[in-house]
Amino acid sequence: MNFEKEIKELEKKLGGLEDPAAAEKQHQKGKLTARERIAALLDAETFTELDSLAETRFDRLGLDKKKVSGDAVVAGFGKIAGRPVCVYSQDFTKMGGSLGEAHGKKIVKVIEMARQTGCPAIGIIDSGGARIQEGIASLDGYAAIFNAMVKASGVVPQISVIVGPSAGGACYAPGLSDFIFMVDGIGQMFITGPEVVKKVTGEEVTLDALGGAAAHCAKSGCAHFPYANERECFAGVKKLLGYLPQNNVDDAPRSKGILSELFEKEESAKLAGIVPEEETKGYDVREVIAEVFDGNSFLEVQAGFAANAVVGLARLNGHSLGVVANQPKIMAGVLDIDSSDKIARFVNFCDAFNLPLVNLVDTSGYLPGAAQEHGGIIRHGAKVLYAYAAAAVPKVSVILRKAFGGAYIALASRQLGYDRVIA
Repeated sequence: MNFEKEIKELEKKLGGLEDPAAAEKQHQKGKLTARERIAALLDAETFTELDSLAETRFDRLGLDKKKVSGDAVVAGFGKIAGRPVCVYSQDFTKMGGSLGEAHGKKIVKVIEMARQTGCPAIGIIDSGGARIQEGIASLDGYAAIFNAMVKASGVVPQISVIVGPSAGGACYAPGLSDFIFMVDGIGQMFITGPEVVKKVTGEEVTLDALGGAAAHCAKSGCAHFPYANERECFAGVKKLLGYLPQNNVDDAPRSKGILSELFEKEESAKLAGIVPEEETKGYDVREVIAEVFDGNSFLEVQAGFAANAVVGLARLNGHSLGVVANQPKIMAGVLDIDSSDKIARFVNFCDAFNLPLVNLVDTSGYLPGAAQEHGGIIRHGAKVLYAYAAAAVPKVSVILRKAFGGAYIALASRQLGYDRVIA
């Protein structure tokens, strides 16, 4: 049989994967293309693309004239710092990056591959949402993605990078991730957009004010890392992965400087000058963290949200671990609803991926007040208790000055399961 015609047709489709005019429009918006994003994230020449010629099977409502190879998402696997990762990048230049049945199946394949091979899954989000021409098949595509993400949760690290819109039900894919990166000015997440908000409530709000990086990294706490531009954002993803294991069985990579063996961290006299003797006097607990752990190794998570608690990843003698600290200079380091959620989620992640936990405790307890009680401080505070009691990783608590009431129980009580409590 002669397949010349079919081969030429496939070659034509492969040639159409790149569209210079569409790429230029994307650049004019200050955005990279889907393939440029993958190139910025992965090691050079390590990306293997999957299902590059997949198309929608639907013809209704004009879709027969809008079909594109790849179905508006680039998916596959590659390496970051020599370590395997699975990645997908939605292509806004094609059908607005909308998610249809084939699009969804490609993403599910990548997530399942990550889970089965034991490597991180990274989603680069830039999509107009569900492809309405495909009806319920598009919505089922989201459901399949969420199902795959839940099965991979706690098995491999999952990271979402928001470099465009993520609206409606699509927001729950980032919401199910372990970490969310957002680029200021171009990345937005919201369940209902500004137009719907105005029609329902009469409130006028911009895209960024409603669901931009500042809103989610400082107010809602939905996102973890804000960045000014895409290339800095992808460098941040690489940095985070350097602290994490590939999966829940492997160890995190050890990172030590060339001279670290000669200059091991010893007791620092600076600590006595950082922590005041007066219990009511504030200080920046980040200064303590800098003295206790390997130099310049602390990577703070959710720095702009619930600032009365500081959480993040650090290294001790080159080994990755999780750090949870009260921040005495903000609200005297008390625990409240937001800081409880922040701490509990971080502890759960560290437990899932075998990262030891070190607490630096200096708090007078939980924040009193009717607003906190009515907001559910009991159930939110209970999340912290549950997270620490359930965590099977090594747990060390260091009481810097004080630990009172329920906060003592949650952050420092040996009876909750801490391996060492130092005061």
